[in-house]
Amino acid sequence: MFGSAGYPGGASGRHSVRVAARAASGLADAPEAREPGELSAPAAVGGRGRLRHARRSGELSTTPGGRRPSESATPSGNAPGQGSESVTPGGSQPLGRFLAKAAAVTAGLTAAGAVFGLVRDQTIAHLFGAGHDSDAFLIAWTVPEMASTLLIEDAMALLMVPAFSHALARRAASRAGLTRREARAQDPVRLLVAATLPRLVVFLAAVASVLVVAAPAVVAVLAPGLPDPALAVECTRLTALTVLSFGIAGYFSAALRAHRSFLPPAAIYVSYNIGIIGTMVALHALWGVRAAAAGVAVGGLLMALVQLPAFVRNVGFGPPRAKKAAPRNQRDRDRPTLIAFGVIAPVIFFAVFRQSQVLVERFLAASLPPGAISHLNYAQKVAQMPMVLSLMICTVTFPVVAQAMAGGEQEKARRRVEQDLALASLAVLMGTALVIGYAPQIIQVLFERGAFTHADTLATASVMRVYGLGLLGHCLVGALSRPFFSTARPTWFPAFAMGAGLLVNVVAGAFAVGWWGIYGIAAANAAGISTTAVLLLTGLGSRIIAIQVRRVAVSIGRLAVAAVAAGATGWIAGPMIPDPMVSAALGCLLVPAMFGATGMAIRALEVTALPGQISQLTQRFRNVR
Repeated sequence: MFGSAGYPGGASGRHSVRVAARAASGLADAPEAREPGELSAPAAVGGRGRLRHARRSGELSTTPGGRRPSESATPSGNAPGQGSESVTPGGSQPLGRFLAKAAAVTAGLTAAGAVFGLVRDQTIAHLFGAGHDSDAFLIAWTVPEMASTLLIEDAMALLMVPAFSHALARRAASRAGLTRREARAQDPVRLLVAATLPRLVVFLAAVASVLVVAAPAVVAVLAPGLPDPALAVECTRLTALTVLSFGIAGYFSAALRAHRSFLPPAAIYVSYNIGIIGTMVALHALWGVRAAAAGVAVGGLLMALVQLPAFVRNVGFGPPRAKKAAPRNQRDRDRPTLIAFGVIAPVIFFAVFRQSQVLVERFLAASLPPGAISHLNYAQKVAQMPMVLSLMICTVTFPVVAQAMAGGEQEKARRRVEQDLALASLAVLMGTALVIGYAPQIIQVLFERGAFTHADTLATASVMRVYGLGLLGHCLVGALSRPFFSTARPTWFPAFAMGAGLLVNVVAGAFAVGWWGIYGIAAANAAGISTTAVLLLTGLGSRIIAIQVRRVAVSIGRLAVAAVAAGATGWIAGPMIPDPMVSAALGCLLVPAMFGATGMAIRALEVTALPGQISQLTQRFRNVR
């Protein structure tokens, strides 16, 4: 389909990749130019043999203080990757401080994107309510939702972040003794871009064209029970354009994250939602709900454009033409090879199975009364906000795990994954308690205006509480799938686990929809994703990284007990205050307090250690200039 190189192999061999990953665990060869305020990678220089070779070849230069980078690269006596933190060559911030700062920036922009997403959903609810028009748009929105999972959040990131990470490691291993022109001409990163990006653009443009032409058939498959599909077809033709723009945006995001540049990728959903909101406000009187579909197309274009300057500065589009070509055997060695089907297929099937849960829901809800699809959509969007925010931790640390796996540093990868699981579970379960406890108040504050009635609020809040039961599963699937795809060759196990969860979702939903309607659909979703999470958790330790599964499970179980207590407290206390905004605001204080108190009482390690971690994080930020 499209090409990649960066996986260990070829003339350089697996050993050289591992050595390079250790010697450049901070991506020492990251491009010098970057946008003002952009986060780039801290780099650690290590390996005495490579340093001696670099000194002979004149590769290293002194810092403004007169020291060579090697003199400040790591603490005395610590090899790179073995100390507590790796330090950048110029004496800049250590890896731990960099990750803290990157996580803060990602959290801020993710939260901003979520806020704009709420404003987007509020605008849709206000302008179009929960009826035929909104259902038609949401069916068309299935295309960009599937494209987002495949091309931004899952498949593209899981394929290209490790590919770029390995290419960066090969770059570090091969640059010594080369001139700047030779290094650029033989740069594995630029060769990777030249071999993959053009093919990707052509392929995605063809897919988008097919979807535009076949929109009636797509709508018939997605919602066979829809009474009047004409409006959904028109909206689908507009949203199909996102297949190309999302693919380019996802490619840019993967490349920049591998270079540890997190600011532009974190800003994509802010620009996306601004594009949708602006187009809807400007054109809804003229185009009706079609303006929302056009806004999705505009937002997808903005997602790519907001990252384009950073991509050009940090990565580039390909090696320059050399006046004298390198020998053919050397070009063949460094040119990226096409990704084999066995490498692409596990990631693609995993992402498709994961997003197919949305297809199952809308397929089952199409035969229910008008508004059912809209109630499911609004409930899911709000309920998943804690999951999205919790996964920012794994988004920031995914390149670190990929580089540790490339360098054979299994212990470092294990510690990182266990810490990510603990922090992500803590965040998502606290958010779940708030979502379940204060669902009616949250929905009323966010949506009950215009065409969105109080009956819509009650139905959406009830569905959201059912969705909340699966939030931990969604979070764990997102966190656990990344280590599986950090290896040189992706494994099929996540796809099989996701397929098993999808099967549970389909079977349970088919039976439950007849008895409980939309509530049965939401419950089947929670059961399916929880099944996948259990399979991934038990399979990770025996197949990829030797995490201590039992200890992790016990830790998550204690956090779940704290979440149940906090959620029940909110459920009881919420209706006591008539004003929904005041009630929800107080709930943002009551639920975390109850969660923390219960966690302390049952000695949940993540809760008891949280004050110390916050103090350490605060100290790190004080030391970051």
